[in-house]
Amino acid sequence: MTTVDVRKVDGSTNGTVELPDNIFDTQASIPLMHQVVVAQLNAARQGTHKAKTRGEVAGGGKKPYKQKGTGRARQGSIRAPQFTGGGVVHGPVPRDYSQRVNKKMKAAALRGALSDRARDGRIHVVETFVEGDTPKTKGALAVLRGITEARRVLVVLARDDEANWLSLRNEQSVHLLVADQLNTHDVLVADQVVFTTAALNEFLGVPAVLSESVGDSDDADRNEEG
Repeated sequence: MTTVDVRKVDGSTNGTVELPDNIFDTQASIPLMHQVVVAQLNAARQGTHKAKTRGEVAGGGKKPYKQKGTGRARQGSIRAPQFTGGGVVHGPVPRDYSQRVNKKMKAAALRGALSDRARDGRIHVVETFVEGDTPKTKGALAVLRGITEARRVLVVLARDDEANWLSLRNEQSVHLLVADQLNTHDVLVADQVVFTTAALNEFLGVPAVLSESVGDSDDADRNEEG
């Protein structure tokens, strides 16, 4: 089972958290992840592109010149594709780009992406980025940069975590997601993935197993002996 340090606001470590193997240590299927990512990107396309054919452009009802005797090629309309202002041949038309991908495929692809990041040490957990309910962008960024200097960071927050969301939403290198919106594409395009403990619990559906660090347990034993 993969264990990850839990970072505090001051940069210290508050024990470790165990990432379940059934989500963060599974076999990644590249073809499956590719299919799910392509389907997600296609679903985001509007498909409203349109080019007019020669039957839809305005004008061109009259034959431009007589059929014979001019020495030029015969023409029936100035709105033919070879004329300026004419129609477009085989141009784009409105269509639906969506692909059918079932829930099991999406879940398996996400597990594979998270497992790949976890094996490379790119999964991080923090208690919070700001203390209290007041948003603080400078303080939140200081906590984040203490973890990673990556140019593309995916930060996963709990749905009701407004303070952290407002603190990080204007940082261009950070992409914010709530736990129930975590997806394969955003995990793969990010260099590092950072969960808050609340977001991790929300994503797993159960509280993550948190273990105290050795130093904390030793301090606790000394206090009990004293």
